[in-house]
Amino acid sequence: METLNSLSEFGTSKRRWMLSGVILLISGIYIGRLVQLQIIEGEEYRSKSEMQAIKQIVKEPVRGAIYDRTGTLIVHNTPSQAITVTPAEFDVRTLPFLSTILGMDEDELRTKIERYRKTSPTIPVKIFRDADAKIIAAVEENRNELPGIAVLSESKRVYDFKGDSPHLFGYTKEIAEQQLTQFGDYYRPGDVIGSAGIEAGYENFMRGRKGIEFAAVNVLGQRVSSFNNGKNDIEPEDGFNLKLGIDARLQDYIDSLIDRRGAAVAIEPKSGEILSLVSKPDYDLRKFSGRTPKAIYDSIANDPETPMFNRATQTAYPPGSTWKMLMALAGLQEGIIDENSTFTCSGIFHYGNRSFKCHGGTHGAISVRRAIQVSCNSYFYQLGLKLGVKRFEQYGKMFGFGARTSADVIDEGTGILPSAQYMNRRYGKNGWGEGALVNWGIGQGEVGVTPLQMAGYAATLANKGLWNQPHIVRSLIDKRNNTEQKLGFASNQLPIKTEYFDIIHDGMEAVVGRGGTASSSAIDGVVICGKTGTAQNSQNKDHAWFICFAPRENPQIAVCVMIENAGATGGTIAAPIAQKIMQRYFALQKLDREKEKQPQKSDSTSVGKEIAQVR
Repeated sequence: METLNSLSEFGTSKRRWMLSGVILLISGIYIGRLVQLQIIEGEEYRSKSEMQAIKQIVKEPVRGAIYDRTGTLIVHNTPSQAITVTPAEFDVRTLPFLSTILGMDEDELRTKIERYRKTSPTIPVKIFRDADAKIIAAVEENRNELPGIAVLSESKRVYDFKGDSPHLFGYTKEIAEQQLTQFGDYYRPGDVIGSAGIEAGYENFMRGRKGIEFAAVNVLGQRVSSFNNGKNDIEPEDGFNLKLGIDARLQDYIDSLIDRRGAAVAIEPKSGEILSLVSKPDYDLRKFSGRTPKAIYDSIANDPETPMFNRATQTAYPPGSTWKMLMALAGLQEGIIDENSTFTCSGIFHYGNRSFKCHGGTHGAISVRRAIQVSCNSYFYQLGLKLGVKRFEQYGKMFGFGARTSADVIDEGTGILPSAQYMNRRYGKNGWGEGALVNWGIGQGEVGVTPLQMAGYAATLANKGLWNQPHIVRSLIDKRNNTEQKLGFASNQLPIKTEYFDIIHDGMEAVVGRGGTASSSAIDGVVICGKTGTAQNSQNKDHAWFICFAPRENPQIAVCVMIENAGATGGTIAAPIAQKIMQRYFALQKLDREKEKQPQKSDSTSVGKEIAQVR
């Protein structure tokens, strides 16, 4: 009875209202919190709930620019956009849509993405470079439908000179898959890398250092916010700029001057700086800036004229009579000849059961100066034999033949400097004899050289035996603090008496003078020392050579011109080209001096006319 009364008391109106109030209060609190979470702070928590990871977004550095010796900007960058994919986030069902946007073959795109899924599943990699505004807009508008796809800012190369010169400058291209393991962990699939020329040779300096942005991303891999207010981000460091010894004006001129298979190299003797390096035929390196369709690359790579072959640095052609000054110096230094001693030229030199014709008929008793002037083969047949194989190799090495000579020409060949070891390997010990020296004495037979080696040889002759290592780049410029770091290069005085070089210079000056083999290449007011060469070619027409330096006193330029299969003498084909190169060079020097005197004027009319005439 008491229990029933107690229950009746608990169910009084007062207690029921108290219980209801507590329930309403608790309900109000929950409802208020839900309003706060869902409505007031809903967007913030919705974003946070969608966050899946902290993603590393690569920030591309700016590739270093290139300046010529006058400070003129000749290679730099322009902004470009690339499309990237993070394979692990990519939905393969969107592949048809993506291929339509990019204008790429669906199977090609699928293969590329699947390959990246195996090697770099969580790293954004470039699948399409140099995207235009239409593609960028389409990707941005459809971000939600393209998970794992993003736009990355980068740059592409701009070439501010008239010619092509791909063998000198090289180009940048997407790194090949097999290269990724060769260069450490810096590169990722889709990155660009320097290929050929300066771009490849100075890749480590020009590429810069990548930066990293740490960002919170959503389930679609899209950036939602920065991480830790960017405090952990690593800023990219731009690459070093390069300052070259190249004169872009001279480079452009020579590029336009040579219109057949061949090469030309010009060097400043006192420094070893390469003023110009041209190989023909060539190709437009601008086609490799940005995205390069495979069809374009294949058309150049498979061209039967081999435009990718660098004839300035990779050939191994006999130098012909341009070799004779080396033989004369070796003979003088070894005491085999002196400036007055003579050999007899009867027009034909007999050795064993073979006869060797002389160039230019019969010369009679002839001394070294005259032998260089008229290019007497008989003189150098006999000198070669007396010199012998061992000393032939010794003096050839002094001038850099048979080896790579340049500090920064990456595709330079060694040429061929024959020796006893070389001949034994090629023919066997009993398959050759000292008679090979007859041909070697005039730069024929097994001797093979490059135009770059010959230009360095001409520069060393100009310097009376001081060999300065040929090089393209003069200095590196650090853009962070705008400091210039000059590069150091090898220099070596050859163990040959300097007075012997005077004898050689006499002969070379006579070559360009009246009665010489290159008299048509003379320039009024400039004393030129030169030597022609016609290299015999058993399988095609002969090659034409000409090397020279000028002026004789205080030489400023040394030049080598080689025209492949010219079918004519060096004096007919190569020497006139070298003459025009030197005329252009000295006209430019005069123009620069006039500008220094009158900085307020942009040009000198008289000098401008001189330059216009050298075309």
